[in-house]
Parts: sequence; C-alpha cells; structure tokens
Amino acid sequence: MNVSETASRVSISTQNASVDFPIFDARSRSLKKTIMGMVGGNISTTEGKVPVIEALRDITMHLEHGARVGLVGHNGAGKSTLLRLLSGIYEPTRGEASINGRVAPVFDLGVGMDPEISGFENIIIRGLFLGMTRKQMEERIDDIAAFTELGDFLSMPLRTYSTGMRVRLALGVVTSIDPEILLLDEGIGAVDAAFLEKSKRRLSDLVDRAGLLVFASHSDEFLRELCDTAIWMEHGQIKLQGDLEDVLRAYKGQPA
Repeated sequence: MNVSETASRVSISTQNASVDFPIFDARSRSLKKTIMGMVGGNISTTEGKVPVIEALRDITMHLEHGARVGLVGHNGAGKSTLLRLLSGIYEPTRGEASINGRVAPVFDLGVGMDPEISGFENIIIRGLFLGMTRKQMEERIDDIAAFTELGDFLSMPLRTYSTGMRVRLALGVVTSIDPEILLLDEGIGAVDAAFLEKSKRRLSDLVDRAGLLVFASHSDEFLRELCDTAIWMEHGQIKLQGDLEDVLRAYKGQPA
C-alpha cells in the first residue's frame, strides 16, 4: 500500500458515542470513589436501578490523516477515557466509533514490560505490544539503547531499575515506533531536565512520522509544539473543539 492509500484510510470517527460504567455495589462508596477517580464523568441514578457513571457522553468527531489534536481539561474530565475509546479499548455503550489504521496507544509507559526480564528483552516485548514486529524492534535496539543511556543495565532485569530508568527505557521504545494513529497521554516524569528535553525532541519526531495524533496534556507549551487543533473536555463531554489557541484561551477563561 502506497503513502497516499495509507493516508486516505487513516481516520477516527465517532457519532454520539457514550461510555457508561455501571456500579453494581451501590452501597460501596469507596468503589464509586475509585472508579470516579479513574474515568471522571457523572453518576446517574434511577430509582430501583443500578447507578451508572457516564464517563463519556455524546462524543462526535471526525479526524483524518494529518490531524494533530490536543485534549485539554481538568483531571477527571474524560481525556484518558476518550483516548481509550479511540483506541478500541472501550466500546461505546451508545452511539458509534470507527477507527481505521494501525493504532499505537501510549497511555502508561510501563504497560507491556516485564520486571523479571532484561531491558533488551523488554524492548522487544514493548514493541510487540505497540504493534511492531520482532524484526522491526531488533533493527531499532541499538538506537534505543543509545537514547536511553542505560549501558550495562540493559542486560539486567527490569526490577533492578529505578523509576527514572524505567521511564527512559519506555520512552526509548515508544519514540522508535512508526504508528498510523498515535494516541498519547502525557506521562513523562521522574527524569532529569536534560533527558526530558531530549525526549521531547524524539516525541516531536514520532509525531512527524504518525499519520494522526491525539495528545492529552496539561502543558500548553508541549501542546503548542505537537498540535494545531484541540478539544476541551469537561464532565465527559466535548465543550469546545477548534483551533488550538482558541480552545486554550476559552479553557483558561481568557478573552478572544
């Protein structure tokens, strides 16, 4: 398939898509509090029925190849839940969602990594988790190793790594892939400033290679580097969608 054919088929479309989570033990306040912390949204209750968290409600969007979309909103607004809907991890309870293209969901840098095997082995496993082939990851090992600056630690089990070292390894893998659709939830931390800057440059290159990007972040600076449009999420709904600067001004309550 040539580049133009790939570009024409890469897209994300949702139509009035909603995601609900029923709470079967309504007497457990701790359970409700835990789920609310994970997905945000609103709790809907009807007499005699199981309470339901409306994590996302009536999400309608259409994104095509070349889109660079930032997600903004407070914690619990539904940004991470929306990314999981767009990746196919969650299916809409109501409405429709259609994703065309190979998706690389980057939500938790530690997902797909095994603490009992070496850093080198984890590079392969994490790459497979993100949709790459073993051959593709083997071709990237030297580049990833050089980027992480972990040296001999790459031959040691992941459980011997500090948090910062794990982040370095995960970022090295994530920024080496070739996605058609990149769904990114900002999770860079526990690394020194110099390495963080180095990571941002690699993430920018990753975005350049991706056909379509949706990026959830609290950093205006980072959003401006990677995105040109934005979606403001609030209480599980799209409050505003449009030009990045217009959405950021509205979100912060600044005049146009």
